[in-house]
Amino acid sequence: MNTDSNKHRPQQIVISDDEHGLPYSKGLTASALMATGLPPSRSYEIARVIQQQLVEAGRYSMKIDELRELVYNVLLEHEGKGYADKYKRWQALLSIDRPIIVLVGGTTGVGKSTIATAVAHRLGITHIVATDSLREVMRAVLSKDLVPCLHESSFLAWRVVNQAIDKDPLVTGFVEQVKVVAVGIRAVVDRAVREGLNVVVEGIHVVPGFINSTVCEKAFVIPMVITVDNEDLHRSHFYIRELQTESGRPYERYKENFESIRKIGEFINTLAYDYDVPVIASHNLDTTITSVLEEILNQVLGPPEDEGEGDLVLSKDDY
Repeated sequence: MNTDSNKHRPQQIVISDDEHGLPYSKGLTASALMATGLPPSRSYEIARVIQQQLVEAGRYSMKIDELRELVYNVLLEHEGKGYADKYKRWQALLSIDRPIIVLVGGTTGVGKSTIATAVAHRLGITHIVATDSLREVMRAVLSKDLVPCLHESSFLAWRVVNQAIDKDPLVTGFVEQVKVVAVGIRAVVDRAVREGLNVVVEGIHVVPGFINSTVCEKAFVIPMVITVDNEDLHRSHFYIRELQTESGRPYERYKENFESIRKIGEFINTLAYDYDVPVIASHNLDTTITSVLEEILNQVLGPPEDEGEGDLVLSKDDY
C-alpha cells in the first residue's frame, strides 16, 4: 500500500550548491521575486511557472546558479527586462560579504515600523531594532530626575525644557531625547558591524547627524528618512494604527499633537537634506517598500545602468 502511494507521489525537485541540497520552494522563490517590486500574487505565479517548466523538462536536480539563470529568463519572458535585471542585482547583493545595516527614520506615524518589517523580510534580515524599545530600556536605567526628556514622548519632550530661555522648546526637547537614544543606536550599529550581522533599525530617533558609527567603513550603513507629505494621509495613519492596536495607541492623543508631530518631521527632513540622506515619500505602501529596496541596492551596488526609477526620493525643493 505504501509502495503504491509512493508511485503516485510527485518527484521532488532538489536545488543544490556545492555541499547541500534543498527542495525547490515556490515560497522562497516568490520572496526573492517580490524584492524586485513584483506583486506577491504575480511572484507566486512566476514561481509556479518555474516549477512547471522544471517538471516538464524532467529537471529534478539542478544547481542554484542554474535555477537563478532560469528565474532570470522566465522573468525576462513574462515581466520584461526591468524586473529581470532587478532580480540579477538582488542576487549580486547576496554575494556581498559586508553586513548591511539599514536605518529607517521619520516622524511619528509615517509607517516606519511597517516599512522596516517588510524590507527586512524581503532582504532576509532577522534582526529588527525599534528605537522605542531602546528608549524603554534606557528609562529603566536612567531615572526621570536624571534624564527627564527620556521619560516623555518624542513630541512632548518640550515639557521638560526651560521654555524661558529656549525659542523652540519642541525641537530642543526632541533633540535632547535623540541625543540620549542615539547612544544606544550607535551601540547596536557598532555591535552589528563587529559581529557581521545584517540589521534594520527603525524609529523617530534615527535622525541624520546623530548616528555616526566609528566602524561604518566596515559595513554598508544605509540611512534614510520616510515622510508623508499629505497631511490628511498622515492623519489617517493614526486612525488605522488605533484600530490595529485595539486602542493601545489612541488616535485622539496623536490628533491633539499632530502639529508638533509634523514640525518634528520637518526638522528631521531638513537634517536629512543637510546630511545628504535620502528622503522617501510614502504614498502607497508597496511603492514605498520598492523605493526603499531600490535605495539599498543603489547604495550597495551602485545605480543601475538604466536609471529612471526612484522618483519617490525627494529633493529639498520638493518638500
